[in-house]
Amino acid sequence: MSRPVALVTGVGRTVGIAAAIALRLAEDGWDVATTHWTPYDERMPWGVHADDPDAVAAGLRERGARTVAVPADLTDVAAPARVFETVEAELGPVTALVLSHAESVDSGLMDTTVESFDRHFAVNARATWLLVKELADRYPADRVATGEGRIVALTSDHVVQNLPYGASKGALDRIVIAAARELEHLRVTANVVNPGPIDTGWMSDELRDRVAAGTPRGRGGTTRDAAALVSFLLSAEGGWVNGQLLHSDGGLHVR
Repeated sequence: MSRPVALVTGVGRTVGIAAAIALRLAEDGWDVATTHWTPYDERMPWGVHADDPDAVAAGLRERGARTVAVPADLTDVAAPARVFETVEAELGPVTALVLSHAESVDSGLMDTTVESFDRHFAVNARATWLLVKELADRYPADRVATGEGRIVALTSDHVVQNLPYGASKGALDRIVIAAARELEHLRVTANVVNPGPIDTGWMSDELRDRVAAGTPRGRGGTTRDAAALVSFLLSAEGGWVNGQLLHSDGGLHVR
């Protein structure tokens, strides 16, 4: 029996949440397509890890998955359609979409530029809408009865001194949760996961210690934690969870 196909966006670095999700899904029996965009990494403090998409692809194949890595500039409104066309040609129809891409540049209410604001909304909100729409437009009719269709998006509630990121993620939440009812004719579930602060190379030692001290579990979150929840939501057992914004942060958000 052929493996179902999942598309995971934002798989640019091996240490990232998206890479952990992709590898976990391969272990679960999915074929996994990925997207990445190197020019974004060029603008970020961690810099470019040019070999990482290939390294993730190798890890996926080791786990039995077919895969294809697609460069995608999600500020381009035509990119989502091109991504799906490539994935369908290489792997077949997509039945699960995991949205882990992000534009994330720190700035606050008074110093955010219009250009940065617009880019955040283009990548985090508009591209999310267009990717969800592509999934729905292309969803295979013979898979509707199986109820295996899934959408999961990664979000954040960080807004202070992170205005465009937080605001655009709030828009993402509404788009994905709307899909839980608007795509009911396809029997596709749609959920949002807030993994809390996970150190993928951006935390200082001080912040890492502060996060661990503020969490009831006494530690910070890991990429494996996020991947475990996404794995469940994409599974048959997770099919009754729909239209939810789930906190997976060890209780950090509880005040």
